[in-house]
Amino acid sequence: MEIAQYFSPVKTEDDYEAFAWGSHIKKFNEKKFPDLQGVKVAIIGVGEDRNAGENQGCSKAPDEVRKQFYKLAYVAPLVVADLGNLIPGITANDTYHALSFVCSELFEKNIVPIIIGGSQDLTYANYLAYQPRQQTVNIVCIDRTLDMGSMDSEISSRSYLSKIVQHEPNLLFNFSLIGYQTHFVNPDEADIFKKMYFDLYRLGQIQARLEEAEPIVRNTDILSLDISSIRRSDAPGTHYSTPNGFYGEQVCQAFRYAGMSDKLSSVGIYEVNPSLDNRGQTTELAAQLVWYFLDGFANRKNDFPIPTEKDYVKYRVAMKTPEHELVFYKSLKTDRWWMEVPFKIGVKSKFERHHMVPCSYEDYQMACAGEMPDRWWQAYQKLN
Repeated sequence: MEIAQYFSPVKTEDDYEAFAWGSHIKKFNEKKFPDLQGVKVAIIGVGEDRNAGENQGCSKAPDEVRKQFYKLAYVAPLVVADLGNLIPGITANDTYHALSFVCSELFEKNIVPIIIGGSQDLTYANYLAYQPRQQTVNIVCIDRTLDMGSMDSEISSRSYLSKIVQHEPNLLFNFSLIGYQTHFVNPDEADIFKKMYFDLYRLGQIQARLEEAEPIVRNTDILSLDISSIRRSDAPGTHYSTPNGFYGEQVCQAFRYAGMSDKLSSVGIYEVNPSLDNRGQTTELAAQLVWYFLDGFANRKNDFPIPTEKDYVKYRVAMKTPEHELVFYKSLKTDRWWMEVPFKIGVKSKFERHHMVPCSYEDYQMACAGEMPDRWWQAYQKLN
């Protein structure tokens, strides 16, 4: 089925500087839908905010972010298409189904979608797009809170995670929350996620060492950003903004890390509300997040470790218990690290893509000191 019927054309100016994205991007205009041949990344605007709670108005974000993005410098030689705005369904569920279908079709063409929402419950639709592949996935959310909600609550931007966790068939292998602020998180919900061996990283923990976010986002398939994870002084344009949070440049760095990941295959930016913005400050930041992701994507090194490859140094670390010898790989291309986690015989096809876990040099140092890295142990519990 042709995905063009799901979109309305982009409405932008035509007069852009020669160096700007607006002069290079393949966009859906009034004349024709873009040819996707050679396209690596596709921008999708989704103005869906019917389940946005108190942040009504975030449906206007896609066009405002797009205006700012088109002014930014082109990242050569990357081929990107702007598919326009997804036509809203009669119900929010109809929009979810349409977005899921479109993303699934793009995956088949090896195109990475960048979803500009809209509210963060669209992450659920993004997750469903992996179902036709029967592929287990990892999700990383950059958010100030855990949008769990009760198991029987209606889906919304504040409760979409419960729908992902309960979905059958279960596609979720790992979930990581980056930048949560303890005073916004229900401790009972946090305990549920920790018992499932999911990863929760506090704001201060990541801010103290931003480079530790790199292996987290390198290990994900889906990256979902709630703009309220960024402090109000940097991103005032959302109902849920607060005084504390990441600085804008920190999230830009995280998005560049994400772009460089060979594993990541979709990304979403949510909860930007132009009606609450200050001189376009938040929409401009969101546009720069897109730019940094594309800059990272253009610099992908394709260095996911293959044990027989000569481009890696292999390290073996003997732990106190003999059955837990840890095997690390260091890429000679990028100096990035992975560790190999064993799993039960007979489940290889299901978990093969998850047993090589991105890590840091600090994880290797910890193992050398006789301590089991948390990343290794978390993955081992889920694989065995």
